[in-house]
Amino acid sequence: MSDMFCFQCQQTAGNKGCVRTGVCGKQPETANLQDTLIRELIGLAIASRQAGVYTDNAKRLLIDGLFTTLTNVNFDNDAIRNFTERVIAERTACGGKEAPDLELWHGETDLVSLRSTLLFGMKGMAAYAHHAFNLGYEDPEVSDWFVKGLCAVAESHTVEEWLALILEFGKINFRCMELLDQANTGSFGTPVPTRVNVDIKAGPFIVVSGHDLDDLSQLLEQTAGTGINIYTHCEMLPAHGYPELKKYPHLAGNFGTAWQSQQKEFADLPAPILFTTNCLMPPRPSYQDRVYTTSVVGYAGLRHIAADANGRKDFTPLIEQARALGGYAHDRSMSGINGGHMLTTGFAHGTVLANAGAILDAIRAGKIRHIFLVGGCDGAHPGRNYYTEFVKQTPMDTLVLTLACGKYRFNDLDLGEIGGFPRIMDMGQCNDAYSAVKVALALADAFGCTVNALPLTLVLSWYEQKAVCILLTLLALGVKNMYLGPTMPAFLSETVVKTLVDAYGLQPTTAPEQDLDAILGRK
Repeated sequence: MSDMFCFQCQQTAGNKGCVRTGVCGKQPETANLQDTLIRELIGLAIASRQAGVYTDNAKRLLIDGLFTTLTNVNFDNDAIRNFTERVIAERTACGGKEAPDLELWHGETDLVSLRSTLLFGMKGMAAYAHHAFNLGYEDPEVSDWFVKGLCAVAESHTVEEWLALILEFGKINFRCMELLDQANTGSFGTPVPTRVNVDIKAGPFIVVSGHDLDDLSQLLEQTAGTGINIYTHCEMLPAHGYPELKKYPHLAGNFGTAWQSQQKEFADLPAPILFTTNCLMPPRPSYQDRVYTTSVVGYAGLRHIAADANGRKDFTPLIEQARALGGYAHDRSMSGINGGHMLTTGFAHGTVLANAGAILDAIRAGKIRHIFLVGGCDGAHPGRNYYTEFVKQTPMDTLVLTLACGKYRFNDLDLGEIGGFPRIMDMGQCNDAYSAVKVALALADAFGCTVNALPLTLVLSWYEQKAVCILLTLLALGVKNMYLGPTMPAFLSETVVKTLVDAYGLQPTTAPEQDLDAILGRK
């Protein structure tokens, strides 16, 4: 019998499943505790439906509980146990029976594949709903679907019923992404194109990783006027484009590259690091005493910053440690993965659609032949060099839209401009996939065609479950002929993959030259 089983991320062992220890660093006990938490969340969802009462506490427990089990979020066994006890208490309070003894990963291959796909998609949507909730935004349609979806996971369905549920979920997730976009722009303004330095100034500083803009905002408030600079890391880079965040002069730049390089890049860092969400890797002893977690993030031995009843957090421990460590004695020259020293972000749908006329004119005039959306989650898999080479080889008369941490493979490249627009346009975090969809729908409307008829191709990289829910949303919207890599998900059975290929033209990535030839019709 295996000590654990987990196949929810792209780097799962042998593209089949982690059975001894997780490639992410997750240990068997942690994996099993997370599976127990999932079963208890299902039990709470069933109890809420049967009681006809879905409390605010139950909503947060379902959302934050699913987020806790997402890849590279929480490795702290005690924290997971404590959270599970809260779920059990809430289920008991609404008269629920014990959670079902569900074998999550066992059964007929195709049905397990479809059940897992829905569950992993909900984990991704939970992350988006979590951020929106933190900013005071909720949509009952989204919140209620967590009950429906988790109850469905415990039920028997035909293949056709599972597929219908998955597509229904994709449309609900689109609404959730829209809700998060409203929360972010309503709280911090519409992002604007912004140049971001990757060099580090002398003096004390703090590095902020993850995705939560509210945490960053609170930290910026508390460090204003202290002489401590704040640097974003990985998926926090797009924060620089929001007017209500970039107004702080001590939001000084971006440190490092993508999440999977943190164990190397943090090794000698003379500053504390705050993880607001995924992607946390098991910290090495050389810097463990400088890492802080908050929200659903956890790792045994790290200091955790909890919120009060009003959602406020006291970041004094980080501020004091930043002063004590002092930062670098002199300005430090850093660079991106390709040697660049400046990054550009802030090309969310507000900016792109404000300039839609110029883009449409350039397409009609033949100046822009094709638009590529190259983005998604990054990771350490060797095949991910594909995305760097793909972007390097895109013709000069094409645009490259990008989002999520996959952009760190190429976002420091200077590929020139088209009509005053940089050829690489960063639309934001993985949380901002809504921007890309909104731009695609607007272009289709302007040309009087479907999205699939546009000179637009999506070339996606995936790692964890937020990429899964985005993929399911794109499929639910009818988007076809997408390229997905560096591997197909291990949880998709051969039958399910064939279904997606036949119905939607979903293509596994091959080689950059070969895929570009196919997309652009080159012989």
